[in-house]
Amino acid sequence: MAPRSTEERSRMDGYMKVFTAVAAYWIFSIGLVFINKYLLSSDELKLDAPLFVTWYQCLVTVFLCLGLSFLSQTFPKAISFPQMSFDQKISREVLPLSIMFVGMISFNNLCLKYVGVSFYYVGRSLTTVFNVVCTYLILGEKTSGQAIACCFLIIAGFFMGVDQEDATGSLSISGVVYGVLASLCVALNAIYTKRVLPSVGDNLWRLTMYNNLNALFLFLPLMLFSGEFGEVIYFPKLFDIVFWTVMTISGVFGFMMGYVTGWQIQATSPLTHNISGTAKAAAQTVIAVAYWSEVKTLLWWISNAVVLFGSAAYTYVQKKAMDKKSSLSNKPLDRRPLMSTKVEEEEV
Repeated sequence: MAPRSTEERSRMDGYMKVFTAVAAYWIFSIGLVFINKYLLSSDELKLDAPLFVTWYQCLVTVFLCLGLSFLSQTFPKAISFPQMSFDQKISREVLPLSIMFVGMISFNNLCLKYVGVSFYYVGRSLTTVFNVVCTYLILGEKTSGQAIACCFLIIAGFFMGVDQEDATGSLSISGVVYGVLASLCVALNAIYTKRVLPSVGDNLWRLTMYNNLNALFLFLPLMLFSGEFGEVIYFPKLFDIVFWTVMTISGVFGFMMGYVTGWQIQATSPLTHNISGTAKAAAQTVIAVAYWSEVKTLLWWISNAVVLFGSAAYTYVQKKAMDKKSSLSNKPLDRRPLMSTKVEEEEV
């Protein structure tokens, strides 16, 4: 066999870079959902303290940001990470976003606590709809008729999914309500992120640190009023090394989501990132149904397909609109993720 040319090796390296980035995004995103599901509602733990679990994950993120900042200053040639320092003025400027951030991750985990992983994506599928509504109400930006049609498709799939989840006897009204609230907070979080980013020099890692640091204090009164301090104090596995190991892994996965999301966008494009996220949601649903041996109706699967198709179509329509706007203004395309991509995931 003849040796590969430089061009062929370069092309193969490019394919491997894309494959690795997408694989990392899928692994950390799906892994985080399953780990959180285990922590929040497994029979082995029975810890009724979702806010405490979320608070600890924020704590892990803050320590990782500070630790990587220290290591990057100590070994600048080996590690590249922005310098982290605390400024009260910046913290106050980020506070409105932090409130949305706390609501987003709290309702995400509360939704996951009460619904199955297989229904989790549909339960939080209204993010795109709220994004369109909030963008119009807060920023005054209008959306095309095609995009609005996609939103109606997502709404139809959502209600069909709720109906079919009820038909299988596994519907949790609380879980659905938390999912809707999580969707609203995700949309608001994206809008406020756009507003607050200049305060931290447009650096997402600094914003992550301030967001999670503020969240550590915002969660304290919430845990106090919800009675979670008592739940934690009397938790029988409070000093179990396995429990804290899983908790720490979930925090690391949450931190890594910020990195792999940016990595996937950089290695591909915002459109491909959205498509990958949609495909990941479909795979996550199938894996959950198979893992827990769930039996779902044909209409249940159709509802998932409708939501996934509506979300993918919305992404495509918005990307076309961005390309058209960019070509008219003769400016380079914005390489940042679309507003419809949740800080997802974000994507907890």
